[in-house]
Amino acid sequence: MDLTEKAELATQGDKEAFVDVIRAVQQSLYVIARSIVKNEEDCADAIQETIAKAFSNVHRLKEPAYFKTWIIRILINECNRIIRKKKRVSPVPYDIRKSSYKGDYEQIELFEVIDGLDVQLQTTVTLFYIEDLSVKEISKVLNVSEGTVKSRLFRARQQLSELALWEGEAKYELS
Repeated sequence: MDLTEKAELATQGDKEAFVDVIRAVQQSLYVIARSIVKNEEDCADAIQETIAKAFSNVHRLKEPAYFKTWIIRILINECNRIIRKKKRVSPVPYDIRKSSYKGDYEQIELFEVIDGLDVQLQTTVTLFYIEDLSVKEISKVLNVSEGTVKSRLFRARQQLSELALWEGEAKYELS
């Protein structure tokens, strides 16, 4: 049974199917939340709130084929809520991703490069290159036009190509 079929069952109230679709997207949720909120505790909070909101509103999902897009949208909203809340309290610059990929130096470098972009570009690049979402899916998740997604990807590629990695050679091909 594929994700769409499980999502269909979840919308009809099947709790086990809901657990299965959450398990299927949990790694994506983690990567996206981590790239936005930048620390383990906020990441866990965002994912927990996302799952709770998704569970209580799964019956409202009109098209089960877009379950992943729908839940990512909820996650991004939760991450943004956490960021807004932290700005009111006290901003602490902390990037846990550097320590979470200790053995994978290319992964660290990739995230360091992506972190050099502004937040909108970071989110778009993460969804496109790390999570392999299409431009159309990203536009639905971020609630922007496909043209906006394409222009953000273009701007991100330009900024990334300007960075001198490995003595002027581009280490990552972003096309």
